[in-house]
Amino acid sequence: MKSELIALLCEKSFKYSSEPTFKLVSGRMSHFYVNCKPTVLHPRGMYLIGHLMFDAIADIRPEGVGGLTFGADPIAMATAFASGLRGQPIQAFSIRKAKKDHGIARWIEGDLAAGARVVVIDDVATTGGSTIQAIERAREEGLEVVRAVVLVDRQEGGVENIRQHVADVRALITRDELMANIKKVKSLKC
Repeated sequence: MKSELIALLCEKSFKYSSEPTFKLVSGRMSHFYVNCKPTVLHPRGMYLIGHLMFDAIADIRPEGVGGLTFGADPIAMATAFASGLRGQPIQAFSIRKAKKDHGIARWIEGDLAAGARVVVIDDVATTGGSTIQAIERAREEGLEVVRAVVLVDRQEGGVENIRQHVADVRALITRDELMANIKKVKSLKC
């Protein structure tokens, strides 16, 4: 499953340039661009990501999986769906970018009570900022963050930064794995 997901990410979500032509959220220019949305919203991508993410968290039996909207939402939903199919249901949740100012003012949408053990996820980690923000907001709502998992680690310090906030951090796929796939595909075409 992982090799199929890497190939799908390379086809739909990963771009590389020998010159730093891609502008990141930080304003910095990069050789790499990763936009996981085309993959996580693709039917086969959802299937693969849901099952691989479930495999990455099933050992700790969390009650919930989610992160900052919108990057984490489709991954959390796919994971929750896969968990139900596999008989170990895990609730999906979503963390807002702005706190709700009406009704019950909360950061989180989902069916989780304070004290629930959760995994915070994200689609891409560059600096880890959005994942760290999600961890902090989950804790503000009384959730116990027991692991963080990112779909793609750009290998630019994000996972290490996240580890300062939660000890157990993992990446399903690294930039090096994506680059290796791109090189392999190019060599087959020659």
